[in-house]
Amino acid sequence: METYYTIEEKYLQAVEELAYGETPKALNMLNIIIADDATYARAHYQLGKIYYYDIKDYQTAGYHFNTCMQLEPLFPDNYIHYLGLLVFLKMESLVNKVAAKALETPGVNTASIHDMLGLYAEKNKQWPKALQAYNQAYLEVTGKTQREEIEESIARVKQKMQHVIAYQYTLTG
Repeated sequence: METYYTIEEKYLQAVEELAYGETPKALNMLNIIIADDATYARAHYQLGKIYYYDIKDYQTAGYHFNTCMQLEPLFPDNYIHYLGLLVFLKMESLVNKVAAKALETPGVNTASIHDMLGLYAEKNKQWPKALQAYNQAYLEVTGKTQREEIEESIARVKQKMQHVIAYQYTLTG
């Protein structure tokens, strides 16, 4: 068994375990890191991802993502996952707060943030707001795959808007 001396070495080993699909080992190592240094933000980030995607413990995931954001607000990777969780849970005030903070953070994929805001508005049937967010995401996007996904989202929202108009017309006509 190897011995790791620094917290960074432990963290890198935990990330490596995750990459190899060894989530239980990574979870154990990350919890040891947090026990040794509760202010190690990136361990909170990794724990947030594990609790969100693997364990489906959304409250604990939110705690770790929020803790990471508080401890290291300029760490860009945390925002998209935290915002995804908040959109999934329909937590409007936190969605807006975290998105605003993310958009001010260097290195954050702003197209993804606007895309998530569009998804949130779409889920809440706020079609004009969704369309505006998706259009903003389109202006920010640089990758072909993400651009195509955003184009699909824009088309989907426009179709929903037309469907609502047609439904209202039929209902009153």
